Amino acid sequence: MQIQLTAGETILRATLFDNETSRDFVSRLPLTLPLTDYAGTEKISDLPVQLSTSGAPAGADPEIGDITYYAPWGNLAIFYKDFGHSQGLIKLGHIDSGIDELAGISDGREVTIEVVDE
Repeated sequence: MQIQLTAGETILRATLFDNETSRDFVSRLPLTLPLTDYAGTEKISDLPVQLSTSGAPAGADPEIGDITYYAPWGNLAIFYKDFGHSQGLIKLGHIDSGIDELAGISDGREVTIEVVDE
């Protein structure tokens, strides 16, 4: 499934993985969320509800461009730098283009996430 993240003139396209947590995330789209930088590595935002973690691995090792759900905090995390394995992290998908622009999005900037009709 393809999604789009839009922050002003910045548009990022992404492909979601086929797992229970990703499907739950898609069922709640469109969402408009403020992004905040975390540790100079990722952009995060609290989600309005907890997502299903059914069948999810205990953790993941995110790569640059990964869209993830951090279950312990209930937040979305999009990595623009490499990071190590984290317990409770579930990969939702991956940014297909524009990851370099993500790092430049200022704190508090709202991003709209929606399904892209192909």
